[in-house]
Amino acid sequence: MPYLLDSNVFIQAKQLHYAMDFCPAFWDWLIQQNAQKRVFSIEKVGDELKAGTDALSKWAHDRDDKFFLPPDEKVLKALTAVSTWVRNQKYRVAATTTFFQDADYYLVAHALAHGYTVVTHEIVGDGIKRVKIPEVCIGLKVKTVSPFQMLRSERARFVLGPVGSRE
Repeated sequence: MPYLLDSNVFIQAKQLHYAMDFCPAFWDWLIQQNAQKRVFSIEKVGDELKAGTDALSKWAHDRDDKFFLPPDEKVLKALTAVSTWVRNQKYRVAATTTFFQDADYYLVAHALAHGYTVVTHEIVGDGIKRVKIPEVCIGLKVKTVSPFQMLRSERARFVLGPVGSRE
């Protein structure tokens, strides 16, 4: 099953668990899995990441549209299903407006259109103030997992190589 990564996966990886300076294997794994057509994100997420001026922005600039997928006709049609579901819920108008202006809207539509599993750190909320990715995915029967679930499921291994002799 191919995965579609939310922007928070990249941002939190860079800031916390898999910082580029001490865990380059994570970033190499993403590139490797993308080459095997297993891990992707979308153009709008790429645009968000490229807007920065840090190492993550540079990393995103080095990826092409095989990593950050552009919307196609199927995605554009799926946007209607996503917007219909969201509008039929009891979210505040400001919440739906924000969602429709965000990459999350396109992320869910892309996953729905092409059968991807969405990878996000978001969890289901309990309110009407914010439309969250897992809520929309549940409503539209799109699978979601955390980054850690994806890494375990894919048996990712970030193992140090042999340590040289200490003379």
